[in-house]
Amino acid sequence: MKRFSSLIAVALAASSLAASAAELRVLSHSSFTVSKPLLAEFEKQNGAKVSIIKAGDAGEMLNKLILTKANPIADVVFGIDNSLIGKAQQAGVLAPVPAALAQGGKAALPGAVSIDYGYVTLNYDKAWFAQRRLALPKTLEDLTKPAYKNLLAVQNPATSSPGLAFMLSTVAAMGEDKAFAFWGRLRDNGLKVSKGWSESYYTDFSKNGGSRPLVVSYATSPAAEVFYSKQKLNDAPTGNLPLKGGVFRQVEGAALVKGGKEAALGEKFIAFLRSEAVQKDVTTTMWMYPVMDKVALDPVYRFAEQPAAHDTPDSKVIAERSRQWVSRWTRVVLKGGQ
Repeated sequence: MKRFSSLIAVALAASSLAASAAELRVLSHSSFTVSKPLLAEFEKQNGAKVSIIKAGDAGEMLNKLILTKANPIADVVFGIDNSLIGKAQQAGVLAPVPAALAQGGKAALPGAVSIDYGYVTLNYDKAWFAQRRLALPKTLEDLTKPAYKNLLAVQNPATSSPGLAFMLSTVAAMGEDKAFAFWGRLRDNGLKVSKGWSESYYTDFSKNGGSRPLVVSYATSPAAEVFYSKQKLNDAPTGNLPLKGGVFRQVEGAALVKGGKEAALGEKFIAFLRSEAVQKDVTTTMWMYPVMDKVALDPVYRFAEQPAAHDTPDSKVIAERSRQWVSRWTRVVLKGGQ
């Protein structure tokens, strides 16, 4: 009977501890991943439960954060990048960056804490082009030619961060008027637009059963294809096509949500995302480069060639002009106007 009573006491104590554990709500895009053992260790060390709320593409995620501004659904947001930070700041959904989380590392993101970075660029299906003996396009303008009709898949910049990034790089390289004239020619040449990256990559891209052998994705995507392949590969089945005007350097970050309930715990979680263990983890979970120095990359990153150049507007310019540019893109590409 005494042993039975002790077991009951232990169970009640555990139940009480679980009930008292703080819940940290983390809003993220659908690609956010931290390995379960690392997340469990954070929870154990801080006596907390982390609830990850995935909200689609980063653009969709930010829209949801803005729509719930009056009654925040999260304490921390991950996935705000340099194409979206201005919109987030204008909407007033982010709390100021705490002094304890001062910026540092290889990439900065004013208004949030940088966690990782990567390059949005075109990917191509090597087998598709080889089988048809079609030369790869050498410029973005080539994509408007008859030979490349109905071959390109992109994401809508109004709902997708890589879609927005790619559009911004075209504007930065060509200038506004020439860029949108180019987008009009792409539309006329059979451009396929999807809501977000997952749809365009896993549904539209020919590598995954779709009909489009060119897709807006990431410079690390070929490495990920090798990493996840069930067969041992000596080469990646996809490649990068870093054309002038088609490369954007994306910096992702995390921030406390204005009005969130767990600010102190949220600060610890953001610091956790910059720890060496998590920084190494993101290289083969989210396929981004770590912002912190001296973090070893997996050997598979030899297939993730970093572009030699990129066309990335300043975040202030993006904040001031992106809404206007997205509206114009919508008129040109989706409505067939100017």
